[in-house]
Amino acid sequence: MNAKNDKTLNLSAGLMSVTVALILVLAKLWALGQTGSLAVAATLADSAMDLMMSLGGLAAIAYAAKPADDDHNFGHTSAEDLAALGQSLFILISAGVIAVAAIFRLLDDNVTLPEREQQGMAVIVFSIVLTLGLVLWQRRVARSTGNRVVKADSLHYLGDLIPNIGALLALWASAALGLGQVDSVVALGAAALLAVGALRIGKGAWDALMDRQADPDMIEGIAKIAGSFEGVHGFHDLKTRVAGSRVFVNLHIELDGTQTLNEAHAIGAALRRAILHAYPRADVLIHKDPLGVEPHPDDPSR
Repeated sequence: MNAKNDKTLNLSAGLMSVTVALILVLAKLWALGQTGSLAVAATLADSAMDLMMSLGGLAAIAYAAKPADDDHNFGHTSAEDLAALGQSLFILISAGVIAVAAIFRLLDDNVTLPEREQQGMAVIVFSIVLTLGLVLWQRRVARSTGNRVVKADSLHYLGDLIPNIGALLALWASAALGLGQVDSVVALGAAALLAVGALRIGKGAWDALMDRQADPDMIEGIAKIAGSFEGVHGFHDLKTRVAGSRVFVNLHIELDGTQTLNEAHAIGAALRRAILHAYPRADVLIHKDPLGVEPHPDDPSR
């Protein structure tokens, strides 16, 4: 499959993700008005988070094709991390509000049961079915294109099924058994899941903004490619940093100094292609050193 078809598939997955999230937010707003359930409120906050995440994912997919410009020589991918920090803060605040409301309701002796539970349950079942359909399509696209944004969004929506199932249980317990406190307990659990997700998103964004190195498995993989590549007698100063969905790689390789510049360039270009083939989201810069040359005293130490 060519790059144009891959982009079309990835965009379709991103647009479907945004559409599903928007539909679920509107449906759950109606369900919250009908039931007054804190568990529904928790799933509403989760769907609102999904909408923001989906919009960010769609922007990342579309933005990936935008080249670097005169003001941003290394591209614009750090904007993803700034947006993720803002998203994580919003999610934490939402989780805190839900948790406080749930705690107050648990401490209240006069618990108000959710109303019109059947309408709320119908919306939650609709939400689960719609989410499953989205996940199946995202998985299919991810298998076809290998897009990591689509893969991550698919895993995120799969995890969203937990609070939705919890909300369904809470509404059933209220309607069938008259147990109002189940609603608050489920809301507390959903708030905890939201908070954990927000902290994970925030940490990843913070690490990227602080130029944290790439995943150790990726660094090891690049080292194996460089270490066994034909014509490369050694390598050093392998450095990486993450910016959004992009990984920047700097690498010094040691080559036979008696060969021609054309031959040295061909080896370096072939190695770069091999690394990009293994890690398509990488931006690779390779410096060539003659084998056995001692570093100059004024050069930084390795």
